[in-house]
Amino acid sequence: MPAIRCIKPSRLLFLSLVSGLITGVSACTPGPSEHKHTVFVFGTLIEITLYDIDEDTANQAFDKLESDFHRYHAQWTPWQDSDLRKTNASIAEGKSFPPPDSITPLITASKQLYERSQGLFNPAIGKLIRLWQMHRHDEPDIQPPAADAIDRLTGLAPSMDDLAIENGVLTSQNPAVELNFGAFAKGYAIDLALDDLQSQGIKHAVINAGGDLRVLGQRGDRAWRIGIRHPRQQGVIAWLEAQDNESVFSSGDYERYYMHEGRRYHHILDPTTGYPATGTASVTVIHQDAGEADAAATALFVAGPERWYATARSMGIKYVMLVDTEGRIHMNPAMKKRINLTNHESSPILLSQPL
Repeated sequence: MPAIRCIKPSRLLFLSLVSGLITGVSACTPGPSEHKHTVFVFGTLIEITLYDIDEDTANQAFDKLESDFHRYHAQWTPWQDSDLRKTNASIAEGKSFPPPDSITPLITASKQLYERSQGLFNPAIGKLIRLWQMHRHDEPDIQPPAADAIDRLTGLAPSMDDLAIENGVLTSQNPAVELNFGAFAKGYAIDLALDDLQSQGIKHAVINAGGDLRVLGQRGDRAWRIGIRHPRQQGVIAWLEAQDNESVFSSGDYERYYMHEGRRYHHILDPTTGYPATGTASVTVIHQDAGEADAAATALFVAGPERWYATARSMGIKYVMLVDTEGRIHMNPAMKKRINLTNHESSPILLSQPL
């Protein structure tokens, strides 16, 4: 499988590049020993860049990663026949059962992240996500669900605390639980992929999934330079340099949404209200673990301008930038030292206490 070079960007690839790498060179003139490959999975375009290796090694790595990404998607998607869908069916039936090996690590990690986020990251609300039909966000006839249907599901209060795995057997105390790992699976898959690359002796790489990414090493003699998409304008609001083994993840109300009667309904739901979270336009975090960064970006988005600081502290996140719906930029001092704002002249900057 040859490395893909000089790809004319589609809309999805354009979004990836806007939110992704700013390298200072043309995408069609890669640096020495740089190899690129793309794969569409998890509803986004994943761009893999490997640096300072030969072409045969790169192509072998691309083959392995593409196969793995498709396998993860087939196991974890809630919308098709999958290990996750079978798990959800057994939970709904009130069964105690051994979960598939592909699902157990996601449940275990998500339970911990649920606790650390004080419930703002909650993959147990899959029925609520399905009710909002965000997987159909680009269809013309979509509209918000009825208020009583939302109230009924939030009243059942599904949470990761309802699940327990003991001696390899999964039990649920709440049949309303339906798992959807959309705010964690992509990051977790990137972690698995980077671990695999490291096991092959590859030291310099970046995996960019629609603007969410993790890096290894550096690009030649410099760090990987990352652009952060502006939530309300074309282009980037800031850029930063990612260090070895760092992840940069963002959540925004611009990613998947629809308009109904003049109001924007986006895909990031507040588990406590059942409605799209309010007050936040975008959140960007820097963290080592991509799965945790993915979950944290969602939790901090839900936490909003008033609660992001407390949530970041409880989750152990050290670098945060939040843009609220009024255009104000919130960040902690450590993030301010890392970030280079580019398009913010009219945006007040609100600096928190150190995390």
